[in-house]
Amino acid sequence: MFDYLILGGGSAGCVLAARLSEDARANVCLVEAGRDISAHTMPDAIRSRYPGRAYLDTRNIWQQLKARMSMSMSGARRRYEQARLLGGGSAINALMANRGSPADYDEWETLGADGWNWRTCLPWFRKLETDCDFSGPLHGGDGPLRIQRPTWPRISPFVRAVLDSLAERGHALHEDQNGPWEDGTFIGSIGVSANGERIPTSVCYLDDTARARSNLTIRTGEVVERILFDGKRAIGACIVRADGTREELKARRVIVSAGAIHSPALLMRSGIGPADELAALGIDVLADRPGVGRNLMEHPSIAVSAFLPRAARTPFPDEHHEQAIVRFSSGLADTVQGDMHGAILSRSGWHSVGYRLGTIFFWVNKSYSRGRVTLASASAFDEPDVDFAMLSDSRDLERLKLALRFGAAVLASPSMNAHRDVIFPSSYSPRVAAVAVPGTWNAVQRGALSTLLDIAGPLRGALIKSVVTQGVSIAEPLADDRAMTAFVQRNVGGTWHPSGTCRMGSSTDPLAVTDSHGAVYGVEGLHVCDASLMPSIPCANTNVPTIMIAERVADALRGAASDEYETAARALNYSP
Repeated sequence: MFDYLILGGGSAGCVLAARLSEDARANVCLVEAGRDISAHTMPDAIRSRYPGRAYLDTRNIWQQLKARMSMSMSGARRRYEQARLLGGGSAINALMANRGSPADYDEWETLGADGWNWRTCLPWFRKLETDCDFSGPLHGGDGPLRIQRPTWPRISPFVRAVLDSLAERGHALHEDQNGPWEDGTFIGSIGVSANGERIPTSVCYLDDTARARSNLTIRTGEVVERILFDGKRAIGACIVRADGTREELKARRVIVSAGAIHSPALLMRSGIGPADELAALGIDVLADRPGVGRNLMEHPSIAVSAFLPRAARTPFPDEHHEQAIVRFSSGLADTVQGDMHGAILSRSGWHSVGYRLGTIFFWVNKSYSRGRVTLASASAFDEPDVDFAMLSDSRDLERLKLALRFGAAVLASPSMNAHRDVIFPSSYSPRVAAVAVPGTWNAVQRGALSTLLDIAGPLRGALIKSVVTQGVSIAEPLADDRAMTAFVQRNVGGTWHPSGTCRMGSSTDPLAVTDSHGAVYGVEGLHVCDASLMPSIPCANTNVPTIMIAERVADALRGAASDEYETAARALNYSP
């Protein structure tokens, strides 16, 4: 019998395992479907400061997971990379370590997550980090996640030129991306070790000291089939081992930390969700919670790229590629300050073609479209149906169109002339993803295209249009709003920031799934803790906000457990 059974070893699950096992009285078990990743076993592709290949290794992701991105895609689904290994997204993501706007967290409280506001969240942001560049009331100095910014000498010539072009347009350079919330440009804050290597939560939280604790069990390579209940109380989970055999693990508290796609799927397989849909799949309904799987959020994205002359390319191929960001406000009605984000990339891919391309990768920082996760079947081995319904809110569509125009104007600035050649619209399409996969034939194709791009001269624009963008030039969407709309609808992507599908909220809200501590409504002994708890999406890469959530939930669980221990001790010592 475990005190805590944590189902899912991603960014949040590793934090929970580390923090809850700090209490020597608590027996903790962490279950992860993927492989273990520790400081000693990280492959080079994951360890690297340049995160270009980790998410391409199919051993690191849910291989069959697909998602429909936009309502205009006529049901077409594309591969959607979500981590399947210990450390989760923190083991394959872009390392970005930013928090979002203080207003994001005040909004959570307004939406029913009682006690979640900027003032109460800030101490937990400080607790999780060691900021190597800044101190003061906004920053932490002794947390597990080490945060720093690339030094100016390592910023690529292309990124420097883009920053200068943005400054000409009134977007001033500020020092601290995690400082006061304001528009402008920033050198991006990233989470890396003192050696400049990735530090997923399976490393910086589950370090050697944590892993040596006798009260912590880590089980990898095991799929959670369903949560077990005694009446309305969660008492454990049924897991499927790598050899196909099943085992029941028992626990006093069960915490679902499988991420915003797989956490609602697990709840639904276990009888918690929309009653009519569960019954249609032959699942016994334990708690009718129609909000499970709803409120699915992402940051919709689009990009503008340019071919880089040799002098504009980074001299440090292994340096982190997302070197700077621009935060700006769209000014669209019913939007917030800083609602747009552009990542300024020194290179656009890990391979030889990507090395020759610079990109401004835009996303809607505060999106309003909402999608849904539903079950395809009752089997744990069938991926759920994922529909982000991006651009279903017209504000998101209009802002991506604005971003494409914004990026094209920045790159077309005369001050950029020596630092870029052909400008073209781009996106992370299925075709781009397929070409990026390591392999001999792909390497031959990429090598040939790289050589042609270098020697094409005045024919380079035609080559890019015919081979890279498949017939689309930047001029067409810029000249015709209908063409712009069609391009964005056809090419919109995500940012791998799914969230919101088990959102916190008031007990009177029929679409809320948990209370403000992550306790699931309608049952006992069951919590959720990951990005699915977010009532609205923050203006940030979601990894650090997810770690903050896990720190807070772990502390609340430990506090509740301490009260129980004290009550039990008093009962044992009581004498009539």
